[in-house]
Amino acid sequence: MKKKHLLNLTLLLIFFYSCKQEPYSISKIEGKQIAIKDRLELDKDFDSLISPYREQLEKDMHRVLSYAPKTYTKSDGDLNTAIGNLMADVVFSEGNPIFNKRTGKNIDIVLLNHGGIRSIISKGNITTETAFKVMPFENSIVVVALKGQQIDSMMHYLSEAKRAHPVRGITLTLDKNYKISNALVNKKPIEKDKTYYVATNDYLYDGGDRMRFFKPNDSVYYLDYKIRNAMIDYFKKVDTINPKIDNRFTQTK
Repeated sequence: MKKKHLLNLTLLLIFFYSCKQEPYSISKIEGKQIAIKDRLELDKDFDSLISPYREQLEKDMHRVLSYAPKTYTKSDGDLNTAIGNLMADVVFSEGNPIFNKRTGKNIDIVLLNHGGIRSIISKGNITTETAFKVMPFENSIVVVALKGQQIDSMMHYLSEAKRAHPVRGITLTLDKNYKISNALVNKKPIEKDKTYYVATNDYLYDGGDRMRFFKPNDSVYYLDYKIRNAMIDYFKKVDTINPKIDNRFTQTK
């Protein structure tokens, strides 16, 4: 019986391989031209569904919050600009009450980055959309506790960067060769062993723009407060903005 089964299996395998078909091959390729239109056809059902939300969003984005008496750009000054000063001041005015309530301490310095300002503030009405254009990123306010020695490193970074990074709480003066001639925090000399509280954004805290002086640190506080939202809250409180170029970061000629 075993020999008979073995013979049947052998015959079956021979039959299988002898009947194996050749692999499939392409015999013909057909195609047709599909016209590309200038615009997609509107899905009326979907559009009717989202229409109320779109209309509300557009209404919110164009709501007037404040007024700008002139146009402000990030190129209107050498080492400090009106729009940059405005952003640094907003981070302090809106962020410090939150920080103080949580810790009992106050922000000493604000440092943001020049490249983070993505649009101008045009003369005329300031809307929610204005804030989104100036600060389209999701950057949030972070407060970092730094010793005076790290503040010195920050000052040297600013002197070497030669850019109008938005700052508040410092008075930094450079000579004609961009060397530091005077550096103060809250109008006082920097104390190397003192702890200063510096408000910045999470991008810079993580080393963006090569700002590596934020680490190591004594402590860090996340306010969970977007800079854009701080701007919107500030605009709602102020009828007319009036930022100016001042002496917070300058160079002697």
